[in-house]
Amino acid sequence: MTPVDDRIKMADNNTARLDEMFEALERGPFVEGYKIDIIEGVVYMAPQRTNHWDITVGILEQLRTKYPRQRLLSDVRIDYPGELNAFCSDVALVAEGAERTERGGFQCGDVEFVAEVVSRGTGPNDYGPKKTGYATAGVAVYLIVDPYQGKCHVYTRPKDGDYHVHTTVDFGEKVDLTHTPLSLTFDTSDFCRD
Repeated sequence: MTPVDDRIKMADNNTARLDEMFEALERGPFVEGYKIDIIEGVVYMAPQRTNHWDITVGILEQLRTKYPRQRLLSDVRIDYPGELNAFCSDVALVAEGAERTERGGFQCGDVEFVAEVVSRGTGPNDYGPKKTGYATAGVAVYLIVDPYQGKCHVYTRPKDGDYHVHTTVDFGEKVDLTHTPLSLTFDTSDFCRD
């Protein structure tokens, strides 16, 4: 079994329990406009603010200059390694040729890039357990856009559950990912601080 197979198996271990949790959430009386993640078995709900959405769309639009829409996801559940981790990333790019699972989603081993835009109150998840989950799954590039800091954090070279290269870029500067599998540059000139 390869390391990728091992990571996928770890994510699959809790699929039934995560399915139950999401089904219960779908029946609940929740207000539209909230992003829901299950991180280490805890449900997190964060309201989508206008600036958060503007940044998310900005990332998606820049990815669309190179990648087809079918490879891009936003707020779609993908199960990640760890105990009860189902992340609905702000933006995810799946590998070319990635096939949908029986339930219509994708395997974490198919994800090449993830971007999370920090929301007030859930930012520690983006920098902590989500970063660990993405690194363990082998996501090649993890971008955290933090409108409270006015910075982008780029994590690359995942190995052993951590990223070994971390680059910080201020809003207004370009995020150079030409040295990564994405092979593109993000313009952050229209990202706004909160």
